[in-house]
Amino acid sequence: MSRVGVSLDPLTRYHPPMTTLLYGRPPLVFDPPGDAVQTSPLIPGSTAIESLADGSVEAAMIYAPPGVLERRYVVAQALRVLKAGGRLDVLAPKDRGGSRLKKELEAFGLSFTEAAKAHHRRCVAVRLETAHGVEAAIAAGGPHKVEGLGAWSQPGVFAWDRIDPGSALLAAHVPELSGAGADLGCGYGALATVVLRSVGVTALRLVDLDRRAVEAARRNIEDARATFEWADARTLDDGGDLDFVVSNPPFHDGGAEDRRLGQAFIRKAAGLLKKGGVLWLVANRHLPYEAELNAAFKRVRPVADQGGYKLFEAVK
Repeated sequence: MSRVGVSLDPLTRYHPPMTTLLYGRPPLVFDPPGDAVQTSPLIPGSTAIESLADGSVEAAMIYAPPGVLERRYVVAQALRVLKAGGRLDVLAPKDRGGSRLKKELEAFGLSFTEAAKAHHRRCVAVRLETAHGVEAAIAAGGPHKVEGLGAWSQPGVFAWDRIDPGSALLAAHVPELSGAGADLGCGYGALATVVLRSVGVTALRLVDLDRRAVEAARRNIEDARATFEWADARTLDDGGDLDFVVSNPPFHDGGAEDRRLGQAFIRKAAGLLKKGGVLWLVANRHLPYEAELNAAFKRVRPVADQGGYKLFEAVK
């Protein structure tokens, strides 16, 4: 049974009142609508844009993601749910997709106005009766089983089409664990799959901020010991009852490096673990996590340092 408090099934579409849709958190200088329905998969509790019925929305503001497949997918979904004559407002930082918006919107057959402001590009269009390439963009950017990976994933999920080298390093060194544990920042479930090979593991909580990652992990892991949580790991209650935590924590927020993310994951792992519980953590070599580990744990052991990554075992 899923432990998240909202449905993760994007296939059940409903017909809300004609309304305004918002995707992401645009800078306040662009006056994002305060009464809009939030649809970003990176905001726990938001509405899945996939669940909205065709032509059910009056207007949409999209703070476009940087990845090409992901960005085209989101715009295509917005075009799908907009009624004819509805307003589409798409913006992105110039160096993170904004410079490509004009060409991409033209490919959908849209006419629009374009403006530059606050290092962003912004395009505003009216939804016509027909748009080109909507179904193809949704298919390309939607969830699918990745060839060569053997796992379900989706563009926009961290390392969506490969095994991340950091996670691979952790997977190669983590011993057989036992008891109840958590995978903080689980992605599509690559690391959890390795952890669950240990017969001594009785329960594993898979937690990720990205709804798409959680949905993919649920499809990839058919194990009664696994539960899935769409949540910001930093907000979890400190239960102090887990035997182990594994994590390859994020260190980017909105495209900018933020070392505080990994440091917060370390503190959260300590709060989740019981006395004697163990954290297995991998991180990029340049990230300064040693002080946080030594402050939160009784014993810290460097396990590996290779390929630009470092791996620690920390005992509470």
